Amino acid sequence: MPDPTSHLIRYAGGFTPGIIERAKGTSVFTEDGRELLDFTSGQMSAILGHSHPEIVEVIRDQVGRLDHLYSGMLSRPVVELARRLAESLGDPLDRAMLLTTGAESNEAALRMAKLVTGKHEIVSFARSWHGMTQGAANATYVAGRSGYGPGAPGNFALPVPDRFRPSIVDADGNLDWRRQLDLGFDLIDAQSVGSLAACLVEPILSSGGMVDLPPGYLAALRDKCRERGMLLILDEAQTGLCRTGDWYAHERDGVVPDILTLSKTLGAGLPLAAVLTSAEIEQEAHDRGFLFLTTHVNDPLPAAVGNTVLDVLLRDRLDERARDLGTLLQDGLRELADRHPVIGDVRGRGLLVGLELVGAPTRGGAPETDAGVDALGAAVTRRCAELGLHMNIVQLPGMGGTFRIAPPLTATEAEIGRGLEILDTALAELTH
Repeated sequence: MPDPTSHLIRYAGGFTPGIIERAKGTSVFTEDGRELLDFTSGQMSAILGHSHPEIVEVIRDQVGRLDHLYSGMLSRPVVELARRLAESLGDPLDRAMLLTTGAESNEAALRMAKLVTGKHEIVSFARSWHGMTQGAANATYVAGRSGYGPGAPGNFALPVPDRFRPSIVDADGNLDWRRQLDLGFDLIDAQSVGSLAACLVEPILSSGGMVDLPPGYLAALRDKCRERGMLLILDEAQTGLCRTGDWYAHERDGVVPDILTLSKTLGAGLPLAAVLTSAEIEQEAHDRGFLFLTTHVNDPLPAAVGNTVLDVLLRDRLDERARDLGTLLQDGLRELADRHPVIGDVRGRGLLVGLELVGAPTRGGAPETDAGVDALGAAVTRRCAELGLHMNIVQLPGMGGTFRIAPPLTATEAEIGRGLEILDTALAELTH
């Protein structure tokens, strides 16, 4: 049989073995008839599962009437989605722009922030992932920086407030995030040329190891931004629209950003993203000639999908379901941790959960080092896939033992239970 990858450019290491033929609900199915529980929701996006009947219906209807327009034209799905997103957030975030990917939305947000403030320096977390376009990539530190030449000047990394692996601790050995934040901005201030424009962060760092910002951190970060005349941009690509148990992750902290970006969950697997900001910032950007024109800005077809996503989230109360299923999932993972000492930590909110393995050796005797944990994580990933469960693991040296677990919000309790059983079996085979 010919190699299916023979004409493909490899864009992130290797490909998952096999060819996926179809997907439905919480499962994907291979050409050779295997079923895999999809505990990554595709690329962390398919919050309604695969081939949701209402998404299928709206695509069939909309594509037959109005799919793509000249970028300056408006359609009813676009106008409605902008209004509904603004209403879901409340004042002052009442202006929206619809794009295609998370990188695009972050790129637009950064350009807007630079134009409005008249500054150019950007702060983001040292294990951030915001995309692969130029500005977003310069604010991404978790991977992809080596080998591409110099980055744009004026990008600064902020230490990650990781409570499981704290870099700065208090007298009790716990993360001292306030001191860490102060020291981080002391270094940024020392390097800045006086042109700090914005801070771009995720409320939960996903690719950076599923690190949930401690309660109070986001408010303190907002204050740091205000002191310096910076805008706060929140990237809620993975945390927005009910996945964490709230409609938006920043609601827990009572912090409203200056600019919010959405993607992934907004299209439920289709390419749809959004930038939201205040009328004041939008007016200032417009007055200064804001330009972010793309081929598919404000396209009607994905906007119609976004409206259907909001319909289903509201009608089926999927924020509540994410909380309930998230409790079931995290309780189950903690029970596994009691039986498998190799599990060091379980963390997250709602159905965005991290599980971190620690340095226990595999049956093959891998050493208790970062490399050993990476090897164990890769082995667990492979064995889970063989047993019928797909999970996403952080693909970074020294972080390869951190799983990102994010089933669709429409998953059943039985599917959550089956996933836990498969993980239990894989861990038992590989570590006992």
